[in-house]
Amino acid sequence: MWKAFWKKWTIDKPALAGDWLWDVLVVQLAAFLDRLTVRQAVAFIPVLILVLAYYHKIPIPPELMLLGDFLAYIDIFSALFLIGILTRAATVLFIIRRTAARIARIASNLMTAARRLDFRHRRERITRGWKRLTGRTRDDDDAPVIAGVVAWA
Repeated sequence: MWKAFWKKWTIDKPALAGDWLWDVLVVQLAAFLDRLTVRQAVAFIPVLILVLAYYHKIPIPPELMLLGDFLAYIDIFSALFLIGILTRAATVLFIIRRTAARIARIASNLMTAARRLDFRHRRERITRGWKRLTGRTRDDDDAPVIAGVVAWA
């Protein structure tokens, strides 16, 4: 009798809803466990402690209550730590960007200076369009004198 009862409730009845049970107990459970993160598991530990304490009607020691708070604080501290790392990374990227801009500016200035010192095309000593003034003699007494910031004529 017990064997027939066991067979009926372990083989025959589950076989009636076999596809549904397979979907719920295997496929959906596997999908849930695949989406489960460490943060969600850690957040569930205090709830599990409270449920077990109320179910067994035992007093909860303060250490277990503080354990839930501690786990929540770890979550907050990890978020603050990540924000701190991102802030440092942003600062480092800013410094790298500034340094790269400065290097580009120095290279541009060097290229401009190198173009000015082009020795392949020297200037002519006397330009063709410039004519010397003739008929005027140079006298030292007529030339203005500049000394410092004061000029005499």
